[in-house]
Amino acid sequence: MVWIFIFGLLYIPNNVSSFTEKYCYAAFKEYVHLEGDVMIGAFLPRNHFHEVQSLNSVFGSFRIQDIPIQYNFKSYKLYLALVFTIEEINRNPHILPNITLGIDLYNVIPFQLDIFYETLTWMVRTGVPIPNYSCGGNRKSIAVLTATAWTTSLLVPTLLQLYKIPQLTFGCFDSALNDHGQFPSLHQMSQKDTSLSLAIVTLMLHFSWSWVGLILPDDHRGIQILSDLRETMERNSICIAFWKMIPANLIPAATISWKDLEEIQKSSPNVVVIYGDMVSSQSLMFRIAKLLVTWKVWILNFPWDVDSRSDYFMLGSFHGSLIFSHHYEEMVEFTNFIRTVNPYKYPKDIYLPKIWFLFFKCSFSKSNCQLLENCQPNASLELLPRHIFDPAMIEEAYNIYNAVYALAYSLHEMNLQQIQKQPYANGHGETFLPWQLLPFLKSTLLNIPVRDHTIMDGRRNLDSEYEILNIWNFPKGLGLKVKVGTFSPNAPQGQQFSLSDQMIQWPIKFTQIPQSVCSESCKPGFRKAAQEGKAVCCFDCIPCADNEISNETDMDHCMECPETHYANSEKNHCLQKSVTFLAYEDPLGMALTITALCFSALTAGVLLVFVKHRDTPIVKANNRTLSYTLLLTLIICFLSSLLFIGQPNTTTCILQQTAFAILFTVALSTVLAKAITVVLAFKVTVPARMVRWLMVSRAPNLIIPICTLIQLVLCGIWLLTSPPFTDQDAHAEHGHIILLCNKGSEVAFHCVLGYLCFLALLSYGLAYLSRNLPDTFNEAKFLSFSMQVFFCVWVTFLPVYHSTKGKLMVAMEVFSILASSTALFGLIFAPKCYIILLRPEKNSGLDIRHKVHSGRTVI
Repeated sequence: MVWIFIFGLLYIPNNVSSFTEKYCYAAFKEYVHLEGDVMIGAFLPRNHFHEVQSLNSVFGSFRIQDIPIQYNFKSYKLYLALVFTIEEINRNPHILPNITLGIDLYNVIPFQLDIFYETLTWMVRTGVPIPNYSCGGNRKSIAVLTATAWTTSLLVPTLLQLYKIPQLTFGCFDSALNDHGQFPSLHQMSQKDTSLSLAIVTLMLHFSWSWVGLILPDDHRGIQILSDLRETMERNSICIAFWKMIPANLIPAATISWKDLEEIQKSSPNVVVIYGDMVSSQSLMFRIAKLLVTWKVWILNFPWDVDSRSDYFMLGSFHGSLIFSHHYEEMVEFTNFIRTVNPYKYPKDIYLPKIWFLFFKCSFSKSNCQLLENCQPNASLELLPRHIFDPAMIEEAYNIYNAVYALAYSLHEMNLQQIQKQPYANGHGETFLPWQLLPFLKSTLLNIPVRDHTIMDGRRNLDSEYEILNIWNFPKGLGLKVKVGTFSPNAPQGQQFSLSDQMIQWPIKFTQIPQSVCSESCKPGFRKAAQEGKAVCCFDCIPCADNEISNETDMDHCMECPETHYANSEKNHCLQKSVTFLAYEDPLGMALTITALCFSALTAGVLLVFVKHRDTPIVKANNRTLSYTLLLTLIICFLSSLLFIGQPNTTTCILQQTAFAILFTVALSTVLAKAITVVLAFKVTVPARMVRWLMVSRAPNLIIPICTLIQLVLCGIWLLTSPPFTDQDAHAEHGHIILLCNKGSEVAFHCVLGYLCFLALLSYGLAYLSRNLPDTFNEAKFLSFSMQVFFCVWVTFLPVYHSTKGKLMVAMEVFSILASSTALFGLIFAPKCYIILLRPEKNSGLDIRHKVHSGRTVI
């Protein structure tokens, strides 16, 4: 709807001095009568609006000082659509032959009481309406056309229902008027808006708008659309930032306050939905327009016309707004009709002379305000700029067109049935009552096609198709409404919504598609965390936890990667883990391998030294056989650590633990045999013959197979019940799967280790008892110290072993084997090698005899 202040228009003279022109310009007529055999009542919005008007009396006459009048060209277009339809029907010989339709038109102010008063006036046809009285004789109108918004008070439809007068509404569809039981004579010509909420939400989803405001009428329509929108929005994770319910009365000044409008302007959402109709939303739209620029994207459900009264060099408040308008086929005939409309063709039209005066430089005749002088030739409404007057039909005009045709078809059908029974009374009218038309009208609305579609009663309308229009409000009020998309609820899924983003002009604040969100989207790698006490659209973005990802925006939860994968550094993708193990090529594996080989070679060297010097006192004095056994065992112990390095398999896993258990059992039992030999030689109080027999028979050497047999039994039970096997550790090292050996039974492993510690403690105890015995080559001190170190190594091993994972755990076990083996080797054999290699003079019989003799002297 376009409202134009007279003095704001480019073509209006700056100074109107002629009293005649002022008088003609300010003269209006609220009632228009177009003669016909059958009359149709019509109540249209007033085509003009006086904002301020003051009349002063000067010398008994009136002088008009100020005439700020707004013209509503959209309302005037409704009148032209009504005239066009009536003329088209009257020219058609196939509809109501020999009968013409006429109009009783009332231009009304959209106040409830004024509308009700005008309705009574129309019914009784008197200056002062008197109920149940009529001055019209038999020339009553058969039906009435009204705007939907005026009927919401229920005063007009209730009044008309008392007289059973058919009422057809051309405004937006209203569910409150859809009760056939309460309003059987009322029919709505507009299409249903049941899919409007879905269309609006689809638009929001297209642009990812999740934080929007709502401005709704404070009546049943507002409550219904709020319920529909909230349900659809919640289903699609869109939040309502605020909603304002403006009063639903028809007094423009009472709709919304400047304070409320300022709050809306400062609110956080960039998108605001305004639901209403052209009439009841007038004040709201005017006040928004006066803000000049609002930085908001307004979404409307009614085709508000750009404010053409604006005369400032900037874009207007509604520039970039989007409108959902019902789709209608273009009517070329109406455009051609507009081209022919002029004051000379319709001399009773009081508005055409004013339009010609405004835009075509005409002047009013001094004798008659309907006569014009000095006009431009070939002047036509089609020549007016589109932002002032668009010759295309608007939605309400389509509804008026269909309503009048529905009445014409109904009259035609009724006339065919009654032509024999009730001839025309005097050739000027028919003698029937309006209620007789109701059944024919109902049938016509359901079945008669008009303009390539069937006029259907609002109670059975299918979901309508919407056009999405974009307001291009260029400077100086040169506004356009450009079609940028469609929404067809009855189309196949996926084809309902279409939009050309490139054609859309946004408010000048936005250099790209506006965003309307409470919180910025959480990028991949983050998840949403709701803010306490706020809407679900308000959230914080929290990084995903370790080994979790989010590969989409605004994910509520992060997804954990499978064990065979790991999250990348951005935590938006799972990568395949590489399989690894403690390999010989690894620096750690290489160091442990070199250490094991070096110590095994060193132990072998010591063994060769002992073999070479096998007849020396120091070798013979410490049980040469046990020394050889211990050295051989230590060589194999050092080499057994290599079983833990390299890719594990079932064989190596079993050999790792059994070799470790058995070899160290042999080593410790050998140390134990050495300790027992020393004790038997010096501490036992049995007869000397028995001691000599035990020493000669080498009975202590039996300790080795006995202890080893016990360990073999433990290992056998371990292998039979829960043997070691190859396993994978996907959590020890980021991005890798560690191949390692699972010990199978932790209990069996600890039993084996406990048995070794028991042998170490027993050997330590026996060696400790014989540490001060008077023997030249007594190694009891070294045996006890080596057992202390061995015990400490493996006691320390347990907590460290259980606190490490992956390759470090394997390396820890290898290190413990090497450390304990080195302790046995170094602490027992290093002193002996020192004497054999560096102090050979001490490894002789003379030195031994001298030490024994000296010892006896001392004693």
